[in-house]
Amino acid sequence: MAHIDFYFSPISPFTYLAMPRFLEVVARHGVEVTYKPLDLMALFPRTGGMKPADRHPSRMEYRMQELRRQAKVADLPITLKPAHFPTNQAPPSYAIIAAQAAGGGDLGGLVFALLRACWAEEKDIAEDAVIRVALSDSGFDPSLADSGLLAGAEAYARNLEEAVSAGAFGAPFWITAEDERFWGQDRVADLDAHLAGTL
Repeated sequence: MAHIDFYFSPISPFTYLAMPRFLEVVARHGVEVTYKPLDLMALFPRTGGMKPADRHPSRMEYRMQELRRQAKVADLPITLKPAHFPTNQAPPSYAIIAAQAAGGGDLGGLVFALLRACWAEEKDIAEDAVIRVALSDSGFDPSLADSGLLAGAEAYARNLEEAVSAGAFGAPFWITAEDERFWGQDRVADLDAHLAGTL
């Protein structure tokens, strides 16, 4: 079975736009995915990038245009300037880590629910109530929001270090077992072709 390490942040708009297509690819190829949420704002400066708020105005303007266009391409609703962005990435990331360890639910669905809550529903995904609803709706025990905080914090910090070492520098970022790397929502089709053996 093919395996992918998936580095992302639950506040990444491009991860939000990629998720439905990525989940289709996972289902089509029967891929095993290890979800590795991380602190994206810490990853950028570690790997030669800048936080969105620190970028040149021309880059910020282009980012807004690209989000608007790509949301249309993906047929997903998006709020270009959500009320709660950026928010604390750690609480939803800990919940994803705990859910992955617990198993028994729809992990991809949980990740997408949190991303959608941020980018389409104007919710603060750092809030306990929002996380609990996402867990419950995805088939997980909502009490996972409270458990494993220490383990979640350790895994969250480790994911950042692993991303830097593995060559990831943004989100979404997928790395296959063969060390083929795919960055960005516009590379889902390339990932699909690679898994199919045509790229």
